[in-house]
Amino acid sequence: MIVIGGGLAGLSSGVALAEAGLRVRLLEMRPHLGGRAASYVLPGGEHVDNCQHVTLGCCTNLDDFYRRSGASGKIRFFDKLLFAAPDGRRGSMQAGALPAPLHMAHSFAKYPLLGWADKFAIARALLTIAQSGGDPSDLAGGITMLAWLRKHRQTDRAVRRFWEVILVSALDEELDRIDARYGIDVFWKAFLSTSVGYRVGIPRVPLSDLYDGCKQAITSRGGDVQLRAGVRGFRVVNGRVEGVEREDGSWETADYYLAAVPHDILPDLLPATVVESEPVFSNLAKLKTSPITGVHLWFDRAVMDEPFLTLLDTTTQWVFNKTQLYGETAENGGQYLQLVVSASYNLTQRSRQEIIALCLAELSAVFPRTRDAKLVKGTVVKEMSATFSPAPGSDAWRPAQKSPLGGLFLAGDWTATGWPSTMEGAVRSGYLAAEAILSDAGTPGKFLQPNLWPQGLARLLARHPGK
Repeated sequence: MIVIGGGLAGLSSGVALAEAGLRVRLLEMRPHLGGRAASYVLPGGEHVDNCQHVTLGCCTNLDDFYRRSGASGKIRFFDKLLFAAPDGRRGSMQAGALPAPLHMAHSFAKYPLLGWADKFAIARALLTIAQSGGDPSDLAGGITMLAWLRKHRQTDRAVRRFWEVILVSALDEELDRIDARYGIDVFWKAFLSTSVGYRVGIPRVPLSDLYDGCKQAITSRGGDVQLRAGVRGFRVVNGRVEGVEREDGSWETADYYLAAVPHDILPDLLPATVVESEPVFSNLAKLKTSPITGVHLWFDRAVMDEPFLTLLDTTTQWVFNKTQLYGETAENGGQYLQLVVSASYNLTQRSRQEIIALCLAELSAVFPRTRDAKLVKGTVVKEMSATFSPAPGSDAWRPAQKSPLGGLFLAGDWTATGWPSTMEGAVRSGYLAAEAILSDAGTPGKFLQPNLWPQGLARLLARHPGK
């Protein structure tokens, strides 16, 4: 069994298949595991995450993968969501004693960064989602999330300070480009169906440190994990993959091959005639991508007290206090912050200096201590194709994990998983691919974890409680 790609999709499938008794050989072209959810070291020795990744309580498969790989203890969960307006005012939301979907009603009512007209509009829309079990009847025709919100009479401030804040970060796309089904699903699974789905889990270590156990899980069962092991492509004979060519020109063969690579890379690994003749592969070009920008700032003193904060009405969307999250005490009392901007189209052509200056200006209002602090170091990481865009109709181009070529299976958040382009979606794809391979081998196995079951009133309200 050869797995090509050491991101979350490849790792989750590799670990699952190794546990099922297959001998797995995983090939990763980079010098580290984790794919887009990885980290690297700057010349000064600082660990920098490719982009800050978080998990939510509703991400059942990602949680299972962390358990299998021994990384569960490296994730810290938070029950309170923290927000800040440009004038520095703070607000928070968290679950209370009421049953789902009313568990956040008390903190939402007290939330100071929205007006009552905004809150009533939001409550109406959330009730529509809850009553339908996350499947409102007015989603036909590929309506965008923004159009759905306008249809449900959301105020401009409700859109800007509530829906956009959550969905742009969760789906890495602007509201007028998001299929409303994805947006509705986020609120149903994370905020309405249970009282724990919204909980934010943040790694307490650099992202690459999360995957130490994956290599052990594979090699301890007779497998092999090779880094800096790029491939040129597959050999296809009579509709079946018969081998994979390494960068050095050598060939390797196996009973099964799993391509866990980005959707825009896969066609380059296949013969052009195969791509042209198989819509599963040629249609991948119709999936668009969206960017994420990470900004890393090191100050000479502490400027932020919270572990993380979501900013409203600014280009900067999230600020993570990496010094506190890592449980470190920085040298000379300094502090390391990581800022994240999802769907960062307006930053792709801007220089590092311009982006840092913009972010510093926004931070100065929210964290007044930055005005007197010295910026010791700053760097910007742009992921131009961080995720596929969850645009209306995009599900039509997402293939199943079993490809039309014999012996070749697919994994990646871009495959058909029922989830958008998230770490949870990547792991789901890996588990689904592992199940498909075992089924093909005549030894069926089950890895995919079910969604959290609706709780309390949400279970009674939902028309489809198993959704």
